[in-house]
Amino acid sequence: MKSVTRSLRVLEAVAQHQPVTVGELTKLFGLPKSTVQRTLVTLNEAGWLRANRRDTTRWEIGARVLAVRPAALQGSSLFAAAREPMIQLRDAVNETIHLSVPDALQCMVVVDRVDCDHAVRTFHTIGDTSPMHATATGHAILAHLPKSEVDELVAGGLERYGEETITDPAKLRAELARVRDRGYAVNHNQFRPGVCAIAAPVLDSDGTPLATVAVSLPDSRFEPGRLAGLGGLVTGTAAEITARHLG
Repeated sequence: MKSVTRSLRVLEAVAQHQPVTVGELTKLFGLPKSTVQRTLVTLNEAGWLRANRRDTTRWEIGARVLAVRPAALQGSSLFAAAREPMIQLRDAVNETIHLSVPDALQCMVVVDRVDCDHAVRTFHTIGDTSPMHATATGHAILAHLPKSEVDELVAGGLERYGEETITDPAKLRAELARVRDRGYAVNHNQFRPGVCAIAAPVLDSDGTPLATVAVSLPDSRFEPGRLAGLGGLVTGTAAEITARHLG
């Protein structure tokens, strides 16, 4: 049981201090470096932890944790508040609807989905992650974060996923200003080719972004002339979820 308890404590410490080195964890726990390293490797093999992509000497939370989180959220007031408005939005537009939450500045995580009945449609499994700077859901969150947090994200580098990905910091900040002005974000092939989305933030009472609701559709059905209408529907749905959650 000692080893299980130690593993859970290490997992919690990585979640709190990520990305963190073996040396930093060794000082935190007062354990031998070899013991901490062995625990990290075990958690990595199980998918709970992973090496940071930019600095492989540092550790961070892995995809298994991100996949478990949505299941835990299913009993939350946010999840309950979002379900009916998402179904209503799906019925109005007949496209796939996603509810996503941010994992700090690391990524966005899909926590719920309502499918449309098109034979050709976009698909993200519950627990799927995506980069904040290259998605509508990420932009909807970033547009409502303090400048210091956007600066932190930019400082880590903006990876290119396709020709439409915004990798210039000035252009990203300009896009986030547009998102704030109109109330919704648009992804036109920025992350995955052929996949588009329109997303709006679900805000807390102090304006902090908690989640996003998004219409996701294939590029073949993305029509610029429908954008304002879809944006209005998504923004209205996000406002309804906010009201239900806070009410």
